[in-house]
Amino acid sequence: MRWRYATKRMSGNEVPADKLETILEAVRLTATSNGLQPFTLLLISDLEVRKKIQQVAFNQPQIVEGSHLLVFAAWKTISEQRIRTYFEQVYRERNLAVGSLAGYEQSLIKRFASMPEKDQFEWAARQAYIGLGSALIAAAEERVDSTPMEGFYPEEVDSILQLDKLGLGSATMLALGYRDQQADPMVHAPKVRRPMEELLVRI
Repeated sequence: MRWRYATKRMSGNEVPADKLETILEAVRLTATSNGLQPFTLLLISDLEVRKKIQQVAFNQPQIVEGSHLLVFAAWKTISEQRIRTYFEQVYRERNLAVGSLAGYEQSLIKRFASMPEKDQFEWAARQAYIGLGSALIAAAEERVDSTPMEGFYPEEVDSILQLDKLGLGSATMLALGYRDQQADPMVHAPKVRRPMEELLVRI
C-alpha cells in the first residue's frame, strides 16, 4: 500500500493475464453484506469502447493508456428473484437442505421489497466499493498500477455499455496498467496520509 498511488499517466504496457486474473478473483471473493454480491464487474480491454468511455469521463488518460478498465456496475434493484437465486446457490454449495434458511431468505426479501429502488441501488453501490477496495489491494500486491475513478457521467457510461438492459448502473471504475515514469508527475511524490495518532481512536 505504500507502493501504490492513484496513477495519473500510464505507459500502455499490458497487464499479464495471470496478474489480471488474480485481481479479478480478489473482487469475486470480496466481502459483501449478506454475501449477495449485488454488482457485476465488467472487464473492458477493447480500446474503442474505452475511448468512448473516456469522452464521458473528463478525458482521463488512464482509461486508454492502461491496458484494462474495470467498471463496477451495481444492481438497480435487489429483487426477490436475485435473492432466491443466491440462496439456491448457498443450499447447493454448502450441501444444506433446501428451505433450511427460509427465515433468513424471507427477511431479506421483505427488507428490500420495502426499500425504494433508489436506495436499493445506493446500497448495492456501497457493496461494489468494497470490491473496488479489494481490487486496489490485489493490484498493489501484484505490482500493477491502478486509478480508482468516480469522475464520469454514469448515465453516459450506462448507455455505452447498455447496462440498463441488465438492470445495472455504473458505480465506480478502476483503470489498470503500469505507471509512465516520465509522464506521470506523481511518480515520486510522497504519499500524504494522516498520521495514525490522528486517524485512529482506540477505545
